[in-house]
Amino acid sequence: MDMQTESTKYIFVTGGVMSGLGKGVVSSSIAKLLQLSNQKVSCVKFDPYLNYDAGTMNPIAHGEVYVTEDGGECDMDIGNYERFLNQNMLKTHNITTAQIYSSVIDAERRGEYLGACVQIIPHVTDAIKDRIRKIVKSENLDMLVIECGGTVGDIESLPFLEALRQMRLEEGSENVIFVHVTLAPSLDVVGEQKTKPTQHSVQELRRIGIQPDLLAVRCTRPLEMAARKKISLFSNVSERDVFSCHDAKSILLVPQMLYDQGIIDVMFKKFGKVGLVNTSANWDKWNAIINSFQNAKESVRIAMVGKYVKLADSYVSVNHALQHAGAKIGKNVIIDWIDSEELDGDLNKLAAYSGIIVPGGFGDRGVEGIVSTANYAREKNIPYLGICFGFQLAAVAFGRYVCGLTNANSTEIAPSTENPVIDLLPEQKSVENMGGSLRLGSHEITVEDNTMAFRLYKSTKIHKRHRHRFEFNQKYLDLFSSKGMKFSGHSDNKKRMEVLEIPNHKFYLGVQYHPEFSSRPGYPEESFEAFIRASSNA
Repeated sequence: MDMQTESTKYIFVTGGVMSGLGKGVVSSSIAKLLQLSNQKVSCVKFDPYLNYDAGTMNPIAHGEVYVTEDGGECDMDIGNYERFLNQNMLKTHNITTAQIYSSVIDAERRGEYLGACVQIIPHVTDAIKDRIRKIVKSENLDMLVIECGGTVGDIESLPFLEALRQMRLEEGSENVIFVHVTLAPSLDVVGEQKTKPTQHSVQELRRIGIQPDLLAVRCTRPLEMAARKKISLFSNVSERDVFSCHDAKSILLVPQMLYDQGIIDVMFKKFGKVGLVNTSANWDKWNAIINSFQNAKESVRIAMVGKYVKLADSYVSVNHALQHAGAKIGKNVIIDWIDSEELDGDLNKLAAYSGIIVPGGFGDRGVEGIVSTANYAREKNIPYLGICFGFQLAAVAFGRYVCGLTNANSTEIAPSTENPVIDLLPEQKSVENMGGSLRLGSHEITVEDNTMAFRLYKSTKIHKRHRHRFEFNQKYLDLFSSKGMKFSGHSDNKKRMEVLEIPNHKFYLGVQYHPEFSSRPGYPEESFEAFIRASSNA
């Protein structure tokens, strides 16, 4: 092991009681504080499920699938890390059980274990540790925050927790901190904050050999002193190492919340780091971004029409990208999620909105509502932003209502349609496996001069992340162009159309890529900013 790896500091974030407590936000916030303190830091997420990656999972059950630059289909927490740190993550930063077991089984088949009986310990746990150490070495990190998904007590997360326990032994306790995220609920009847869930969760963690160093306690209001004392006593964690993670207006306020409670001082003391350089310039930049989210004077109301709107996490990056754009121009963006299945032909309810956005999706459910929405936005001159599926169905709507192709459709929805204006990518026709086989990751796009897209991006070359299997059928290109739709962006030597716009419209833009994955607090993605500007007449 080289000196760099030995001196790297590790922060392991685990969770107890139940999922959805906010481990991702705690991990991102800690990483942000370390970054603000001039540490070279990154994050890793363990997902103990048996899916190889998040690509085939339903967004309603598991939240959105986040796509990295290098084409990884990852857990949505990777998106949190990228937005908080304003840095791109590689797909290797999302480690699943399936990836680990696949690598161990492949190694066993190659005969690498020299006749050994292959077991969870040491072979699986060694594979987990190897993945972590490779990241630290290749990225030359000062610190790495690792979030272990699931909750303590889950069978599937045990190998990961065991690997982390071993790492504390191997790296030395002065180089490792365990942060455990738990819950202190308040019962309406009594009003007091209950500590038993936290006590039981820590006991469960200690039973498998891990004593947490810090506790991040989720609660609706700031943790009371009595609850803090009790948690400290029963968890064997000193009072100053118990941190209140109470509800905040924005997740971007959580780093400050933890900083004010002294978490950085505590961590650096445990790590033996002293005499840090002044980081006020870093904080000034970060605080300017935070303030931009709180200073909005006016609101703009946006309708998000989609298929997975019942769970906000399904489109978490789109929601954030809209907020980033609003903050930049001083507008508070109010998003109303509208299920496209429930529009029932009553499109007039959309008239109340200043702009309409249609995010990505797959399959035939709720499609007609989206096609009608895209057409309504065009007819009523309401700003429209269509992303991926929203781009494709805007083309279907234009084919039907402007080009006279009454049966225009996508072959994803109607495989035998007479007018397949959206069709399968040629290289997808022989694909059998669903997982990891879409067109994924960052691709270069050429933007035509003298177009709205060029005015937004101020460049003829952009790089954007993709996740799709279908595309615009270029047999219809001349017809669409003659009827007033401009295809202003393309890729792969004009093989694929990437951007559509209607020049004589207030703002009508469809993009085959996913611009939401490129948006950051303080640095909104250009198409979102232009959409919000048009929607608020800014």
